[in-house]
Amino acid sequence: MDFVNIEGFPDAEVLKQILILHEDIFKDAHTLVSKAQSKPKILFTIGLERGEVVGYKIGYELNSDCYYSWLGGVNENHRNKGIASKLMYQQHLYLKEKGYKSVQTKTKNNWRNMLILNIRNGFNVIGTYTDNSDELKIILEKSL
Repeated sequence: MDFVNIEGFPDAEVLKQILILHEDIFKDAHTLVSKAQSKPKILFTIGLERGEVVGYKIGYELNSDCYYSWLGGVNENHRNKGIASKLMYQQHLYLKEKGYKSVQTKTKNNWRNMLILNIRNGFNVIGTYTDNSDELKIILEKSL
């Protein structure tokens, strides 16, 4: 398994694979590129197995000290192998090297595996809010 950090957008073939995986998980790949294009200092952290994208994390800069880990997922056939943890580790290592002091993320209570993964990897719950769809969002932050 190879892990790669890409500043900006990946090439067309890798992006296509990310979008397919994102659609399988979140069912909204049609808006991902347009939303991502407006994000400052976007970073794609990708897990590749024999050239195939099996997992990804996407993040962007909130400010010069804090980065936001926005979206991510792992192919259903590759789950429970530690890939999400390795993607998180690679992203955080890169962010620390770039001088960021903290990383923030948000999740929903129904994404329990993501919530547990974040807490196990040093994130603290720093707040909650209800979004426009009346869903509770949990805000987490980790010092790098």
